[in-house]
Amino acid sequence: MLKINMEYRKGILFVRLKGNLNANTAPRFEEYAIPIIKDYGIKYMVYNLSELVSIDNHGEDALLEGSKWVKTNDGKVLLVNNNINTQLNFDKVSNELVALDLLRV
Repeated sequence: MLKINMEYRKGILFVRLKGNLNANTAPRFEEYAIPIIKDYGIKYMVYNLSELVSIDNHGEDALLEGSKWVKTNDGKVLLVNNNINTQLNFDKVSNELVALDLLRV
């Protein structure tokens, strides 16, 4: 099961994920989030994985797909990751307030 909460605030799209992001749930994430990122030309995004229970390589690929669209807009992606082990090569921050301060949009 995966819950997706998205909020656009101060020029930054916050994508908060809760549950499991895996082969079963990654397509749902892609169908929901990627069109928003792509169609609205999102330049700054923060993936908040602090409530994610698990992620597999399909989930990581889904997050990379979203970041690909942000990077085509010359943007930046940050990762709030307090408890999940990933191979993602995003800049990591401890919380969303730090992300707001770093991006300074």
